[in-house]
Amino acid sequence: MKKNVLIIGAGGVAQVVAHKCAQNADLLGDIHIASRTQAKCEQILASVREKGSHKTDGALETHAVDATDSAAVAALIEETGAQIVINVASSFVNMHVLEACIETGAAYIDTAIHEEPDKICETPPWYANYEWKRKESCARKGVTAILGAGFDPGVVNAYARFAIDEYLDEVTSIDIVDINAGSHGRYFATNFDPEINFREFTGTVYSWQQGEWQENEMFEIGHDWDLPVVGTQRAYLSGHDEVHSLATNYPDADVRFWMGFGEHYINVFTVLKNIGLLSEQPVTLAEGQEVVPLKVVKACLPDPSSLAPDYTGKTCIGDLVKGINNGEPAEVFVYNVADHEEAYAEVGSQGISYTAGVPPVAAAMLIATGEWDAREMRNVEELDPKPFLEVLGRIGLGTWVRRNGSDERLY
Repeated sequence: MKKNVLIIGAGGVAQVVAHKCAQNADLLGDIHIASRTQAKCEQILASVREKGSHKTDGALETHAVDATDSAAVAALIEETGAQIVINVASSFVNMHVLEACIETGAAYIDTAIHEEPDKICETPPWYANYEWKRKESCARKGVTAILGAGFDPGVVNAYARFAIDEYLDEVTSIDIVDINAGSHGRYFATNFDPEINFREFTGTVYSWQQGEWQENEMFEIGHDWDLPVVGTQRAYLSGHDEVHSLATNYPDADVRFWMGFGEHYINVFTVLKNIGLLSEQPVTLAEGQEVVPLKVVKACLPDPSSLAPDYTGKTCIGDLVKGINNGEPAEVFVYNVADHEEAYAEVGSQGISYTAGVPPVAAAMLIATGEWDAREMRNVEELDPKPFLEVLGRIGLGTWVRRNGSDERLY
């Protein structure tokens, strides 16, 4: 049965989501995209039409909405008849969109944890501060809400569940490694919203180790990883969304997230942070104007979507999962490799947006078929990973496994 889809957001990830929804409109039905600035939505749909992504005669429409206004979002859901809402706007709007879905009964999908603009790195586990407080409401009203269904969080959660289910009798550690070995040719830029990007790295780095939360500083702990395709890359222990749900669902395992950074990024980031330009707290200028330094930096940096035409190279993101199998130590690396140039050729976006945008569409397709229509709130690792990985492989993101020194494509 077709499920009309409403996409909230109009950034680089939303562009990928729109293309992939259009490519699968035979299942997903009418496609609507909405943001505060409707013109950005129109640009995305122009790209969808230019690439020939839309294969059916279903609706393909844009709308203006303030996603911080739950009532306005609910009214738009009713107007469009959307049964699935894919929220790829700023994580500041998550709870507002979720409330609209609970009100209307539409299924909800997002790709990151909710944040409040004036707060960074709240008490872990982060999901417990906002989304998980709506679990009972979702269950009571039979609303499907799939949290963190991007790549990381999202696909990496499914990789962890898949590795544990298929290869291990007992899990002892989950290390998520995110490497972008591509180059955009700019002096300095972020691959997604600079404000959200920097907020991830200016607070405490939380990891789950030996049954408790461990706190570190960003760039305090680095490790060299020997990875498929991209080779040896240095990544740093970082705080990230998926650690907080995986630690809850696999409390006996150490759960860590590692992200790759070059020395140039680290140097620029460190200078900006040390002089206070990455602060989310407002300051008053000599002229009496109040500004948020982080928003000023964001305004000065390139729009992440503008990086796509010049991006080259590949990404490698995966989970190294260790444990016990048949009484012996065992480990498996489940991963994906994506190509920036291939992503641009297909949907006009760079590889980071591509890896983040394809998974929520796969989740929407599984809701439409009923396989993931849970009628309650779930994190991705709480759902069967196999249909998810199968759909991902079919619509653009293959899954590979490295075991005993050899690599094999699974999906």
